[in-house]
Amino acid sequence: MIASLDIGGSKLAVALVQGSELSQRRQIPTPQDRRPEAMLEWALELLQPLLPRAKALGVAATGTVYQGKVTAPNPRTLPWVEVDLRGQLSRRTGLPVFVLNDADAAAWGEARYGAGRGVQNFVFVTVSTGIGSGLVLDGALREGAELGFTRVADGRFLEHVASGTALDVWARERGWKGAAEVVERAQTDPEAAAQLDWSARYLAEKLEDLRVVLRLERAIIGGGLGLAEGYRARLQKWVNPALAVVAARLGADAGLIGAADWVERRLDADFSETGVG
Repeated sequence: MIASLDIGGSKLAVALVQGSELSQRRQIPTPQDRRPEAMLEWALELLQPLLPRAKALGVAATGTVYQGKVTAPNPRTLPWVEVDLRGQLSRRTGLPVFVLNDADAAAWGEARYGAGRGVQNFVFVTVSTGIGSGLVLDGALREGAELGFTRVADGRFLEHVASGTALDVWARERGWKGAAEVVERAQTDPEAAAQLDWSARYLAEKLEDLRVVLRLERAIIGGGLGLAEGYRARLQKWVNPALAVVAARLGADAGLIGAADWVERRLDADFSETGVG
Protein backbone atom coordinates (compact mmCIF):
# COMPACT_ATOMS: atom_id res chain seq x y z
CA MET A 1 0.00 0.00 0.00
CA ILE A 2 0.91 3.67 -0.34
CA ALA A 3 0.83 6.01 2.63
CA SER A 4 -0.59 9.37 1.64
CA LEU A 5 -0.30 12.76 3.37
CA ASP A 6 -2.33 15.88 2.56
CA ILE A 7 -0.91 19.15 3.92
CA GLY A 8 -3.28 22.07 3.57
CA GLY A 9 -4.10 25.40 5.09
CA SER A 10 -7.03 23.94 7.03
CA LYS A 11 -6.11 20.30 7.67
CA LEU A 12 -3.48 17.58 7.83
CA ALA A 13 -4.82 14.22 6.65
CA VAL A 14 -3.22 10.81 6.19
CA ALA A 15 -4.37 7.40 4.97
CA LEU A 16 -3.22 4.14 3.50
CA VAL A 17 -4.42 4.04 -0.10
CA GLN A 18 -4.95 1.21 -2.53
CA GLY A 19 -6.59 2.34 -5.76
CA SER A 20 -9.42 4.60 -4.61
CA GLU A 21 -9.87 2.80 -1.29
CA LEU A 22 -8.66 4.43 1.93
CA SER A 23 -7.94 2.80 5.27
CA GLN A 24 -6.63 4.11 8.60
CA ARG A 25 -7.60 7.63 7.57
CA ARG A 26 -6.75 10.25 10.19
CA GLN A 27 -7.14 14.01 10.13
CA ILE A 28 -6.50 17.02 12.36
CA PRO A 29 -6.93 20.77 11.83
CA THR A 30 -3.76 22.46 10.63
CA PRO A 31 -1.85 23.35 13.83
CA GLN A 32 -1.54 27.00 14.84
CA ASP A 33 2.26 26.66 14.72
CA ARG A 34 2.80 26.35 10.98
CA ARG A 35 6.58 26.52 10.87
CA PRO A 36 7.97 23.65 8.73
CA GLU A 37 9.62 21.87 11.65
CA ALA A 38 6.42 21.94 13.73
CA MET A 39 4.21 20.78 10.87
CA LEU A 40 6.63 17.98 10.07
CA GLU A 41 6.38 16.62 13.61
CA TRP A 42 2.59 16.62 13.49
CA ALA A 43 2.62 14.91 10.10
CA LEU A 44 5.02 12.22 11.32
CA GLU A 45 2.88 11.57 14.39
CA LEU A 46 -0.15 11.02 12.15
CA LEU A 47 1.81 8.85 9.75
CA GLN A 48 3.54 6.64 12.31
CA PRO A 49 0.85 3.91 12.56
CA LEU A 50 0.69 3.65 8.75
CA LEU A 51 4.38 3.29 7.97
CA PRO A 52 4.82 -0.44 8.69
CA ARG A 53 2.34 -1.30 5.91
CA ALA A 54 3.53 1.30 3.38
CA LYS A 55 6.01 0.81 0.55
CA ALA A 56 6.19 4.53 -0.26
CA LEU A 57 4.77 7.90 0.75
CA GLY A 58 2.85 10.33 -1.46
CA VAL A 59 2.39 13.93 -0.36
CA ALA A 60 -0.16 16.48 -1.57
CA ALA A 61 1.02 19.90 -0.35
CA THR A 62 -0.40 23.36 -0.76
CA GLY A 63 2.02 25.64 -2.59
CA THR A 64 4.55 25.47 -5.39
CA VAL A 65 6.46 22.19 -5.58
CA TYR A 66 9.82 21.89 -7.29
CA GLN A 67 12.03 18.82 -6.89
CA GLY A 68 10.28 17.90 -3.67
CA LYS A 69 10.67 21.38 -2.13
CA VAL A 70 7.60 23.40 -1.18
CA THR A 71 7.07 27.16 -1.23
CA ALA A 72 3.68 28.40 -0.05
CA PRO A 73 2.23 31.32 -2.06
CA ASN A 74 0.73 32.94 1.04
CA PRO A 75 3.14 33.19 4.01
CA ARG A 76 0.19 33.86 6.31
CA THR A 77 -1.20 30.43 5.45
CA LEU A 78 2.12 28.57 5.57
CA PRO A 79 5.45 30.36 6.18
CA TRP A 80 7.32 27.97 3.90
CA VAL A 81 10.06 28.85 1.41
CA GLU A 82 11.78 25.96 -0.42
CA VAL A 83 11.13 23.53 2.41
CA ASP A 84 12.75 20.21 1.49
CA LEU A 85 9.70 18.16 2.35
CA ARG A 86 10.74 15.17 0.25
CA GLY A 87 14.19 14.98 1.80
CA GLN A 88 13.06 15.41 5.38
CA LEU A 89 10.21 12.92 5.13
CA SER A 90 12.38 10.40 3.31
CA ARG A 91 15.03 10.57 6.04
CA ARG A 92 12.51 10.32 8.86
CA THR A 93 10.34 7.54 7.40
CA GLY A 94 12.89 5.51 5.42
CA LEU A 95 10.44 5.39 2.50
CA PRO A 96 10.57 6.66 -1.08
CA VAL A 97 8.73 10.00 -1.01
CA PHE A 98 7.01 11.85 -3.86
CA VAL A 99 5.53 15.35 -3.49
CA LEU A 100 2.81 17.01 -5.59
CA ASN A 101 0.95 20.28 -5.32
CA ASP A 102 -2.39 19.52 -3.65
CA ALA A 103 -4.52 20.71 -6.59
CA ASP A 104 -2.38 18.68 -9.00
CA ALA A 105 -2.84 15.65 -6.76
CA ALA A 106 -6.60 16.19 -6.64
CA ALA A 107 -6.73 16.60 -10.43
CA TRP A 108 -4.88 13.31 -10.86
CA GLY A 109 -7.21 11.61 -8.39
CA GLU A 110 -10.20 12.82 -10.41
CA ALA A 111 -8.50 11.66 -13.62
CA ARG A 112 -7.99 8.15 -12.31
CA TYR A 113 -11.08 7.56 -10.19
CA GLY A 114 -13.41 10.54 -10.37
CA ALA A 115 -15.12 12.94 -12.75
CA GLY A 116 -12.13 13.00 -15.13
CA ARG A 117 -11.96 9.26 -15.71
CA GLY A 118 -11.73 8.56 -19.42
CA VAL A 119 -11.39 12.28 -20.28
CA GLN A 120 -8.20 13.22 -22.11
CA ASN A 121 -8.22 16.99 -21.62
CA PHE A 122 -9.66 18.71 -18.56
CA VAL A 123 -8.96 21.26 -15.86
CA PHE A 124 -9.72 20.68 -12.20
CA VAL A 125 -10.46 23.83 -10.18
CA THR A 126 -11.13 24.03 -6.48
CA VAL A 127 -12.93 27.23 -5.50
CA SER A 128 -12.72 27.70 -1.77
CA THR A 129 -10.63 29.98 0.45
CA GLY A 130 -8.39 30.35 -2.60
CA ILE A 131 -8.46 28.98 -6.14
CA GLY A 132 -6.33 25.94 -6.93
CA SER A 133 -6.11 24.11 -10.22
CA GLY A 134 -4.68 21.08 -11.93
CA LEU A 135 -4.45 20.41 -15.66
CA VAL A 136 -4.65 17.08 -17.49
CA LEU A 137 -3.78 17.07 -21.21
CA ASP A 138 -3.63 14.00 -23.42
CA GLY A 139 -4.30 11.96 -20.30
CA ALA A 140 -1.16 13.25 -18.53
CA LEU A 141 -0.89 15.61 -15.57
CA ARG A 142 0.79 18.93 -16.40
CA GLU A 143 2.18 20.08 -13.08
CA GLY A 144 2.12 23.69 -11.92
CA ALA A 145 -0.96 25.06 -13.70
CA GLU A 146 -1.86 27.85 -11.24
CA LEU A 147 -5.06 29.37 -12.61
CA GLY A 148 -5.70 31.38 -9.45
CA PHE A 149 -2.58 33.46 -10.04
CA THR A 150 -3.40 34.48 -13.59
CA ARG A 151 -4.66 38.05 -13.99
CA VAL A 152 -8.08 39.35 -14.90
CA ALA A 153 -8.72 42.42 -17.06
CA ASP A 154 -8.07 45.00 -14.33
CA GLY A 155 -4.72 43.43 -13.39
CA ARG A 156 -5.78 41.67 -10.19
CA PHE A 157 -5.20 37.97 -9.63
CA LEU A 158 -8.19 35.72 -10.30
CA GLU A 159 -7.95 34.38 -6.72
CA HIS A 160 -8.33 37.91 -5.36
CA VAL A 161 -11.65 38.52 -7.13
CA ALA A 162 -13.31 35.11 -7.52
CA SER A 163 -12.40 33.03 -4.45
CA GLY A 164 -14.44 32.36 -1.34
CA THR A 165 -12.20 34.80 0.52
CA ALA A 166 -13.00 37.58 -1.96
CA LEU A 167 -16.72 36.86 -1.58
CA ASP A 168 -16.31 36.86 2.21
CA VAL A 169 -14.80 40.36 2.11
CA TRP A 170 -17.64 41.67 -0.05
CA ALA A 171 -20.25 40.08 2.24
CA ARG A 172 -18.79 41.41 5.48
CA GLU A 173 -18.66 44.93 4.10
CA ARG A 174 -22.46 44.63 4.03
CA GLY A 175 -22.74 43.16 7.48
CA TRP A 176 -23.35 39.63 6.23
CA LYS A 177 -21.64 36.56 7.66
CA GLY A 178 -19.60 35.60 4.60
CA ALA A 179 -19.61 33.75 1.28
CA ALA A 180 -22.04 31.09 2.50
CA GLU A 181 -24.63 33.76 3.21
CA VAL A 182 -24.11 35.28 -0.25
CA VAL A 183 -24.86 31.88 -1.81
CA GLU A 184 -27.95 31.48 0.37
CA ARG A 185 -29.24 35.01 -0.31
CA ALA A 186 -28.60 34.66 -4.05
CA GLN A 187 -31.78 32.61 -4.30
CA THR A 188 -33.92 35.70 -3.58
CA ASP A 189 -31.67 38.77 -3.23
CA PRO A 190 -30.77 40.45 -6.57
CA GLU A 191 -27.64 42.11 -5.13
CA ALA A 192 -26.27 38.81 -3.78
CA ALA A 193 -27.16 37.04 -7.03
CA ALA A 194 -25.36 39.69 -9.09
CA GLN A 195 -22.20 39.46 -6.96
CA LEU A 196 -22.16 35.67 -7.18
CA ASP A 197 -22.62 35.98 -10.93
CA TRP A 198 -19.59 38.28 -11.17
CA SER A 199 -17.48 35.94 -9.08
CA ALA A 200 -18.41 33.01 -11.31
CA ARG A 201 -17.98 35.03 -14.48
CA TYR A 202 -14.35 35.90 -13.69
CA LEU A 203 -13.56 32.18 -13.42
CA ALA A 204 -15.74 31.24 -16.38
CA GLU A 205 -13.85 33.62 -18.65
CA LYS A 206 -10.60 31.88 -17.69
CA LEU A 207 -12.18 28.47 -18.32
CA GLU A 208 -13.37 29.58 -21.74
CA ASP A 209 -9.87 30.80 -22.63
CA LEU A 210 -8.47 27.41 -21.62
CA ARG A 211 -11.10 25.63 -23.69
CA VAL A 212 -10.15 27.57 -26.80
CA VAL A 213 -6.38 27.32 -26.35
CA LEU A 214 -6.13 23.74 -25.05
CA ARG A 215 -9.29 22.16 -26.50
CA LEU A 216 -10.50 21.14 -23.09
CA GLU A 217 -13.50 18.83 -22.85
CA ARG A 218 -14.38 19.30 -19.20
CA ALA A 219 -13.97 21.59 -16.21
CA ILE A 220 -14.21 19.71 -12.92
CA ILE A 221 -15.16 21.98 -10.04
CA GLY A 222 -14.56 21.32 -6.35
CA GLY A 223 -14.23 23.30 -3.13
CA GLY A 224 -16.78 24.76 -0.75
CA LEU A 225 -17.85 27.60 -3.07
CA GLY A 226 -17.38 25.58 -6.26
CA LEU A 227 -19.78 22.89 -5.05
CA ALA A 228 -22.34 25.34 -3.64
CA GLU A 229 -25.83 25.21 -5.08
CA GLY A 230 -26.13 27.06 -8.37
CA TYR A 231 -22.45 27.95 -8.73
CA ARG A 232 -21.60 25.53 -11.55
CA ALA A 233 -24.71 26.57 -13.47
CA ARG A 234 -23.43 30.14 -13.32
CA LEU A 235 -20.07 29.00 -14.72
CA GLN A 236 -21.72 27.00 -17.51
CA LYS A 237 -23.75 30.07 -18.53
CA TRP A 238 -20.55 31.92 -19.47
CA VAL A 239 -18.67 29.14 -21.30
CA ASN A 240 -19.27 27.36 -24.58
CA PRO A 241 -21.51 24.28 -24.14
CA ALA A 242 -18.63 22.23 -25.61
CA LEU A 243 -16.95 22.59 -22.21
CA ALA A 244 -18.90 20.55 -19.67
CA VAL A 245 -18.77 22.00 -16.15
CA VAL A 246 -19.17 19.14 -13.69
CA ALA A 247 -18.78 18.51 -9.97
CA ALA A 248 -15.71 16.81 -8.55
CA ARG A 249 -16.52 13.34 -7.21
CA LEU A 250 -13.78 12.47 -4.74
CA GLY A 251 -14.38 15.29 -2.29
CA ALA A 252 -11.86 15.93 0.45
CA ASP A 253 -10.00 12.69 -0.32
CA ALA A 254 -9.04 13.61 -3.90
CA GLY A 255 -5.56 14.76 -2.89
CA LEU A 256 -4.84 11.64 -0.83
CA ILE A 257 -6.01 9.36 -3.63
CA GLY A 258 -4.23 11.28 -6.39
CA ALA A 259 -0.92 11.53 -4.54
CA ALA A 260 -0.94 7.80 -3.80
CA ASP A 261 -1.73 6.85 -7.40
CA TRP A 262 1.00 9.21 -8.62
CA VAL A 263 3.49 7.38 -6.40
CA GLU A 264 2.30 3.97 -7.60
CA ARG A 265 2.88 4.99 -11.21
CA ARG A 266 6.29 6.49 -10.50
CA LEU A 267 7.38 3.28 -8.78
CA ASP A 268 6.06 1.18 -11.65
CA ALA A 269 7.94 3.38 -14.14
CA ASP A 270 11.28 3.15 -12.37
CA PHE A 271 11.87 0.63 -9.61
CA SER A 272 15.16 2.33 -8.75
CA GLU A 273 13.46 5.67 -8.01
CA THR A 274 13.90 6.73 -4.39
CA GLY A 275 12.59 10.23 -4.12
CA VAL A 276 11.73 12.35 -7.13
CA GLY A 277 8.56 14.34 -7.08
